[in-house]
Amino acid sequence: MHGALRQHPQGSLCVAYSGGPDSTAVLHALAQLPQAHARGLRALHVDHGLHPDSHIWAEHCRQLAQAWGVTCLVLRVDVDHARGYGLEAAARDARYRAFAASLQKGEQLVLAHHRDDQAETVLLKLLRGAGPEGLGGMRATRRLGDGQLWRPLLDAPRQTLRRYVEQHELPCIDDPSNHDARLSRNFLRHEILPRLSQHWPQAVDSIVHSARLHRAATEALEQQWRTEGARLLDASNGSLDASGWLALSPALRHPLLDDWLHARGLSAPTSAQREQIERQCGAREGQLPCIRWPGVEVHVWKGRLWALPPQPAIDPQWQARWQGEPLPLPDGGSLLLEPPVRLPAPLTVRLRRGGEHLRPAGDPHTRELRDLFQQSGMPPWRRAACPMFYAGEELVGAGDRWFTERGIAVLGDARPRWQPAW
Repeated sequence: MHGALRQHPQGSLCVAYSGGPDSTAVLHALAQLPQAHARGLRALHVDHGLHPDSHIWAEHCRQLAQAWGVTCLVLRVDVDHARGYGLEAAARDARYRAFAASLQKGEQLVLAHHRDDQAETVLLKLLRGAGPEGLGGMRATRRLGDGQLWRPLLDAPRQTLRRYVEQHELPCIDDPSNHDARLSRNFLRHEILPRLSQHWPQAVDSIVHSARLHRAATEALEQQWRTEGARLLDASNGSLDASGWLALSPALRHPLLDDWLHARGLSAPTSAQREQIERQCGAREGQLPCIRWPGVEVHVWKGRLWALPPQPAIDPQWQARWQGEPLPLPDGGSLLLEPPVRLPAPLTVRLRRGGEHLRPAGDPHTRELRDLFQQSGMPPWRRAACPMFYAGEELVGAGDRWFTERGIAVLGDARPRWQPAW
């Protein structure tokens, strides 16, 4: 670890500490180094709540880290695998979301992944039909939240870490789920890789070498798809030109889409979901295709791709009295008044129920709200959450765009600012 720190000198340090042998070895090794403490060494332990003893494991990690002079923060998460995730994927998703939310700006999250983990990852990706990016295995570094993920031991075999644990007689947690062969990674680790190594003793080395070749190919392509991404992205709204994206070769198209989604904190699609997006890129005007997978919606609208988390169900009967104070909206958005003043008379804020119309100030005609939405280019998924302002039973404003003469008179010099949830 001493050499790795010299090669990676930037950023404070935080170890992802599960309490298992690998992360225990890494945290203990770093805890012996003054230069690691000088970089604010701390640890994060994620309590998934999937085992009756998980709280005991969390306390074990906190106390052991403290004995080594390291603060350990316990993050408790809810693992939701009822929305199409397998248990492994759901736990990983919850864990990395917790890590991302907890990292400080520029902080390095040190993970104990090693060469054998890399071989397992590449085999899993191969069995799932991955391309060069997936077959390149785990990256040594990548962005995560406000910090960066760092795997300094990808070239070290598992046995090196286990020998360190034995040599220093370090207490470790034995999570029974690590022996459950029903889980894909465990099946590869305990059943498949040992058999491969019996016939091909160099199997792990060969798999890792192949991963390096795929990673090199991926990096050579990355400059090209990043250039294309900059051309296709509308930075003002985050959407991607659908036909331009579809015209790219798969070697550029696939990683560009994944990176675009990851930049928005969303997960990448499976091959089947990606093919759905490709098929829907040619949707006719008026169609509103939406491709969904757990935690993600990709809309095809006005010739562009739009990505966002699933929208919560909204009660169309919701309403609130409002005099200009910050107002949370039921979709997770908010309503403000600028400048922040108190209105002389309260307005009622409602959501769209259908059939609304109003005459915007300066317009000689009364307009259907539906037509105003379409003409303004408001995305369809935002319209149900658009706040509308009533003086008594009269609609005097909608969103932060349209106000009647009466609405302007009530608001005076102030104007509502609507901040949608996404």
